[in-house]
Amino acid sequence: MKNLLIGTAALAMFAGAAFAESHSVVRLGTEGAYPPYNYIDDDGEVAGFERELGDELCSRAELTCEWVTNEWDSIIPNLVSGNYDTIIAGMSITDERDEVIDFTQNYTQPDPSAFLAMEGMELDMEGGIFAAQAGTIQASYIAEMGATLVEFATPDETIAAVRNGEADAVLADKAYLAPIADENADLAFVGDDILIGGGIGMGLRESDGELRAKFDAAIQSMKDDGSLNALIEKWEVGETF
Repeated sequence: MKNLLIGTAALAMFAGAAFAESHSVVRLGTEGAYPPYNYIDDDGEVAGFERELGDELCSRAELTCEWVTNEWDSIIPNLVSGNYDTIIAGMSITDERDEVIDFTQNYTQPDPSAFLAMEGMELDMEGGIFAAQAGTIQASYIAEMGATLVEFATPDETIAAVRNGEADAVLADKAYLAPIADENADLAFVGDDILIGGGIGMGLRESDGELRAKFDAAIQSMKDDGSLNALIEKWEVGETF
C-alpha cells in the first residue's frame, strides 16, 4: 500500500535488546488516519480493520498489547528507535523497507489503487497533476509515470487538493477512496484500477525475530481457520485468501 521513503536506515543500529528480554507489553504503532484500515473513533480510540486484527493477533499470540498512534511520515524511524514495537498501519511489504525493518507474512492481498477526481474530469496521465500521500507507493507510481506529483502529509489533504483544484486527481488505495466516492456525488473514479505493492504486513525491528515469529504464527492461524477472510470481507479491504 504505502512505500515510505526514508534516509534514516542507520537508525537500525539503535534497536534494543530482543523482545522477550525488554518488553512486557507490546506496543502496536498505527497511523489512525486511514479508514477502513485504521482511524480514531468518536471515543478517541483506534478503530478499523487493523484494530480488530491486531487485538485478535495479540490474543492468539498470548501477548499483552497497547495501541500507539504516530504520523505516517515518521512511522518507520520511530519503530526503529523504540517508540513502539510493531507497525500495523496499512503498510505494504516492499524491498526498500525490508532493508531497514522486518515484516511478518502479509495479512491482506495486494489492494487495488484508483484515481479519484471531480465528476466529469478527464485525466491527462502524462501531463496531469496528481495528489498522493507522501511516502506512499502511489506517490512513487505517479513519479515514475512522468506526471506531476503533489504530496501531502495526510490522506484528507489529498482529497482537499482535488476539491480546490491543486490536483486533477488523487491516487490512493481504492478501499480508502470508495466510501468517499459513495458519499460525495461530485467525486468519481477515473480510469482503471492499478495493482501496486505486494500486500500488507506488520513491520518490526530486525532485532525482534521472536516477536515476528509469534505474529507470523497468529496470522497463519487466522488464515487457516477463515477468520482473517471474515475480517477482510467485513471491512472490504481487498480480496480474501
